[in-house]
Amino acid sequence: MNKKDIANIRKQFKVENDLLKIKDIFNVYIMKESSEIYHHQSQPFEMLDQDQQELFMNNFKKLLAGQLDEKLFELKFKRDAENSSQLILHQGLLSSEVDDWKVQMLKIVEKMLKNKQYEMDIVVSFIRGEYLKPVKRSNEETEESDRDAVYSHSFILCSMNKTQDPKKELLFDYVEKEFKYNIVVDPIINLNAPIGGFLFPCFTDNVADVNHVLYSAAKAYELDYQFIEEILNCEDAMTAQDDKIVFEEIVKSVSEDKLNTSTLSNVYEEINRVVEENEDEESPKLDYKDVERVLINSGVKDVNTEKVESAFQRVVDDEKYEIKASSIVSKYKSKSIKIDTKVAKIAISPQDLSYVRQIHFSGKRYLMIEVEEDTVIEGFTMIPEALDGQTHE
Repeated sequence: MNKKDIANIRKQFKVENDLLKIKDIFNVYIMKESSEIYHHQSQPFEMLDQDQQELFMNNFKKLLAGQLDEKLFELKFKRDAENSSQLILHQGLLSSEVDDWKVQMLKIVEKMLKNKQYEMDIVVSFIRGEYLKPVKRSNEETEESDRDAVYSHSFILCSMNKTQDPKKELLFDYVEKEFKYNIVVDPIINLNAPIGGFLFPCFTDNVADVNHVLYSAAKAYELDYQFIEEILNCEDAMTAQDDKIVFEEIVKSVSEDKLNTSTLSNVYEEINRVVEENEDEESPKLDYKDVERVLINSGVKDVNTEKVESAFQRVVDDEKYEIKASSIVSKYKSKSIKIDTKVAKIAISPQDLSYVRQIHFSGKRYLMIEVEEDTVIEGFTMIPEALDGQTHE
């Protein structure tokens, strides 16, 4: 799934939307002390009152929020996994009876209880539904509606949410004219911040892909690898952060850690060009041949295929590994590059890195930033100086 696919299904989670039909919701309450199911309940989603539906719809939208390879990850199921979650979810997806679907979802919960001791009570919510995507937009010149032809996608979504103790509050009773201590013992289910979950199956080019699942982490880069491997039975996920580090280490190895800011700026610009040329498609991936071409075009010296291939093998133990280009320059125009020196910390965007130079002058190193306007420090406009220290009016 690309970011457009995710955005399309995410925006459908709203009440009274004819393009999203949620059939059933199945809530399972897990006790932290015993790691056992305390209670579970299934009911048609439309039987919930509208306020409850709104709460859950907001929860599902939050689950599917975030950037790919940062908070959301398309994961591939492992082949021949014991008690395969892929098979369990697929059987649940095909179940015509609610009871059969519940049995499959409880198998997922049982795997969760077997592999982890939770620090708080957990509520796991499963829904099964159908997402309808119009084949084309409405044609105002004809009577044809955009609902006349649609792609139909059946799906299962799982959202995990923690509980919290109710707040202790002091209330004022207007009738009795007295202050009262508000005693509430029922735990509150925090639907505003899901701690994980997934969407099955993934959708690629409007076709269901049952070999992949969309996993959602609680926060960016905070993946539950035990959940991914032992509960979902998926292959390891590489975050955008991981990919960026891999690329940096490969470039350091090939260039022998000898780059000036101009060359590094060229590298980022070259990769950003690749990303922009494929903006409407799946994020392009760079193998060792692509990285070799990028480095040569950027002006890195003494680059050859053997060097780059060897660097891939040394850094990731796989010369055929592919790096997502968007992971390297995901924020090309934002201040995502940190320059850390003993006297100052500076943030700059990859596209502006060409304005930065490290120079030697009179036996000392200087960081020089080209600016088009006067520099203002604490409200004071600085007077330009020459490198010899003389002030220039």
